[in-house]
Amino acid sequence: MTDTAHTAQEGGTTGTAPGTAPPPQVWPALRAADAPALIRFLVDAFGFEENVVYEDGGLVVHAELSWPPGGGVMLGSSRGSDADEECGLRPGVFSAYVVTDAPDELCARARAAGAEIVAEPHTTDYGSRDFAARDPEGNRWSFGTYPGAPRKA
Repeated sequence: MTDTAHTAQEGGTTGTAPGTAPPPQVWPALRAADAPALIRFLVDAFGFEENVVYEDGGLVVHAELSWPPGGGVMLGSSRGSDADEECGLRPGVFSAYVVTDAPDELCARARAAGAEIVAEPHTTDYGSRDFAARDPEGNRWSFGTYPGAPRKA
């Protein structure tokens, strides 16, 4: 097992060298009424990193925001009710759990950037340290130390 794989299984942070594609992961996608503002918020409040943003006529056609330990989210501008309904991605209905080693510090950062904290930092009955916040679009972001259950053999 490589050091990177070992670290990931233990719930630590892993990274990918600049200029290389990350290992296969799940990248949730969402729509935003004001995608440029949401991108700025997610970077400033939560620490996502802007990887790419493709725009066309003032709309964000596709954006990728990386989560430093791995993975990330993709998003784009809402294109009107018909297009949003067709793909099932209306603005403000997204929810995600994001693993972090420092939830208390991240909560303070999010609060300072104007995030609505909907669950203060707390320790769960299974030992994770969690908090939850809403972004300006109404999406719920939960952050915590729980890296998921060990994979079955």
